Amino acid sequence: MPARPRVLFVTDLAYQARGRRYCDEDIQLTARLRADFDLALCHPLDAVALMDAFDAVVVRNSGPVLHYQEQYEAFRSAAAARGTRVYNPLSGCGDMAGKQYLLDLTAAGYPVIPTVDRPEDLDRLPEAAQYAVKPKAGADSIGLEFVAPERLPALAYGEILVQPRIDFRYEVSFFFVDDAFQYALYAPDPDRRWVLERYEPTGADLAFARRFVEWNTLDHGIQRVDACRTPEGELLLVELEDLNPYLSLDRIDEPARAAFAAATAASLHRFLAGPPRS
Repeated sequence: MPARPRVLFVTDLAYQARGRRYCDEDIQLTARLRADFDLALCHPLDAVALMDAFDAVVVRNSGPVLHYQEQYEAFRSAAAARGTRVYNPLSGCGDMAGKQYLLDLTAAGYPVIPTVDRPEDLDRLPEAAQYAVKPKAGADSIGLEFVAPERLPALAYGEILVQPRIDFRYEVSFFFVDDAFQYALYAPDPDRRWVLERYEPTGADLAFARRFVEWNTLDHGIQRVDACRTPEGELLLVELEDLNPYLSLDRIDEPARAAFAAATAASLHRFLAGPPRS
């Protein structure tokens, strides 16, 4: 491998997201990573055609894969067949693999919003005025619907999840590189979920977030643990994002952005120094 590894950075710079500009943080992050790597950016639909010329493929703000599911599956298959190093590694068990983890964590008793996918399991959910119904392959709240309790038995089960609509005080996100905590952000106003501020987690908060990072068993990569704080003060997992988590780097100060970029570069170097993908 050359002294300066070649990295293909996969991002959709034109993706339109509500309340934030994905492209800005990828432009800024790659500007920092160029100090360590020979780096090129490409659209997710171009990754298969280009990736053989690089030592690793970094998947960042590539947009919801449900918009190009067939091509994404082709990318995963090609990467596995060619032994391509993909970061985050494609072995993640969080959102990278769909929403099954919400069911698994519920069954295992983890502190997660209770989730079921079968009508015969509805009695396992707490009573609520409304329930959230979302597709198993959803992302960015696509397909999310809130329904009254009396509608639950008639839903078309199979590809949906059902959760109680939680009355929460605020949402908070914990950001990790590998297993190292980097920073946390929260939305003090639940109605303005992308107006984020720096959050100083307690030891109990970090222990909560680390449980899910450890459960996921990814040796390398960037993860975001999203949670909500209930009126009683409990944290419940909302999402474990391990495919292409938006980082909200514009909401942290310059020293924190520099530290995050340095942690990511160090993680990538360790990843590239490890054994080839099989």
